[in-house]
Amino acid sequence: MWILASHLQRRLSRTQLESLLLQRSEALQKLSQRLMKVQDDERRRVARDLHDTVGQTLAAVKMALADLEVRLQTNQPAAGVLCDLGALADQALQEIRTASYLLHPPLLDEIGFAAAAQWYVEGFGQRSGIKASFDYVKGEERLPMAIETALFRVLQESLTNVHRYSGSEEVGVCFRHQQEKVVLEVADRGCGISAELLIRLGEGSSATGVGLAGIRERLEELNGTLEINSSALGTILRAVVPLVSNDRSASCRTYNPIALLTGAESTARSARL
Repeated sequence: MWILASHLQRRLSRTQLESLLLQRSEALQKLSQRLMKVQDDERRRVARDLHDTVGQTLAAVKMALADLEVRLQTNQPAAGVLCDLGALADQALQEIRTASYLLHPPLLDEIGFAAAAQWYVEGFGQRSGIKASFDYVKGEERLPMAIETALFRVLQESLTNVHRYSGSEEVGVCFRHQQEKVVLEVADRGCGISAELLIRLGEGSSATGVGLAGIRERLEELNGTLEINSSALGTILRAVVPLVSNDRSASCRTYNPIALLTGAESTARSARL
């Protein structure tokens, strides 16, 4: 009986390992599909932005050059056209510089996450018309580049979602060092996220889109956590990354939320991603 029980236990363990291996293989396949879709979406967005901004500006430059050629051939005054060409060239340079900075701001490499985040939040407010604030206390040392890059992508995706879906007129971003972890929080006063969608987000459903899935994967690589709390008052997204400990149980629930959503009672919904 002992031999039979031992054999059955080994067989069960092998079955469990095979099942776990199958689950991990399926998860890797889904992740690969998500990454390819993220790349395709990002390329599509960059192509559209270049066409709508730089492309249109360069088309205006071409028309101005044609006008300049006619004026020179007919001995007409060309000072005004030259002035327009200079302005269009400056505009094209600014648009290219903005696109480059949005893809990967030099401030992130040169100064660090806090400075890059402040620049991005201010620019987001100007571009979107949403009142945006950034609250942070500068740390004594730079964070590892992998953490700074991950946090910046979380910030980008969070603010993009606020602009697209929340309907909020204001958003607050808060960044803090807490003991052996860093916490990034983005809070809005929008319409909130439905309980059904939060459940799908918590389950990692591919139907919820690839943006949050991508930043969740980034944080998991750093033993970090991503949490979303939502109600009729708005939504708070928190990303927590440990600096020393590898304990995944560190929760951002101990972090006091910024004041943007406090002061009123409402049924809260949350998802741990």
